Amino acid sequence: MSLSLRLHRPLSSSAAAILRTRRALTHSTPLSVRLMSTEQQPEKQYEFILTSRPSDGVALITLNRPKALNALSTPLFTELNDAVKAFDEDDSVRALVLTGSERAFAAGADIKEMKDKQCANSVAEVFKGKFLESWGLLTTVRKPIIAAVSGYALGGGCELALMCDIILASPTAVFGQPEISIGVIPGGGGTQRLAHAIGKSRTMELVLTGRNFSAQEAAAWGIVSRVVPEGEGVVVKEALALAETIASKSAIAVQAGKEAVNAAYEHTLNEGLRYERRVFHSLFATKDQKEGMAAFAEKRKPTWSHS
Repeated sequence: MSLSLRLHRPLSSSAAAILRTRRALTHSTPLSVRLMSTEQQPEKQYEFILTSRPSDGVALITLNRPKALNALSTPLFTELNDAVKAFDEDDSVRALVLTGSERAFAAGADIKEMKDKQCANSVAEVFKGKFLESWGLLTTVRKPIIAAVSGYALGGGCELALMCDIILASPTAVFGQPEISIGVIPGGGGTQRLAHAIGKSRTMELVLTGRNFSAQEAAAWGIVSRVVPEGEGVVVKEALALAETIASKSAIAVQAGKEAVNAAYEHTLNEGLRYERRVFHSLFATKDQKEGMAAFAEKRKPTWSHS
């Protein structure tokens, strides 16, 4: 908020001089203070995604290519990366939700964009152009991202969900890596992230047959956090409620927790345990650690400064 200071009425130069003298002697001249509220800047407009802030600390990104079942084209991913980066750098945002439509979270990569990359020169083109490499930028975000999946999450759509930190699925969600049926394999992390999540045997079956699997299977295998009740929009409501809970915690502790869990995929168990302890120890240098423990001892709700 900005402050605008103004006197009750305009003063002549002599009156102003008297006032300055009196102010210097008494330090008690009253001023009227007008508070100027600053409205929140409108969200940036995109062509293939929608962005909003439905509640305090929470940002919502909705894929918006309904006619193409939210097929993941390069322009869409460029916009998605731009929006996610902006929210990651915004201190007022502490958790993100990513969703699509009721019919499709994302039905895969845009095949029309890829189908002409088939001659020998295209190998050099996709290699030098780092084709699909920008998809991985989502995993560099420090704030937690919750995927709210309804309908199809196939190919690149399944890989996009796997890049998120938490996945909630509606009963209608259908996952799969069907790339083998069009003569390729997953290229956005499917072979790697699925193997980490469900093991070699199941991943091999899915990748080599291209069969889809249900939300219930995904939950049983540990791919999704849970399957929400039936109903239009329920999965998004549940994801937003979860994001609000996360956003109500210390932002610095939440980011540290995400970093430590993700380290489990990169380190051996002993290395991961050491890393976890170092991160745990480092949080004792934060104001939120002191506030959180003091609030617990005093039986009150903590007031986070996120520092």
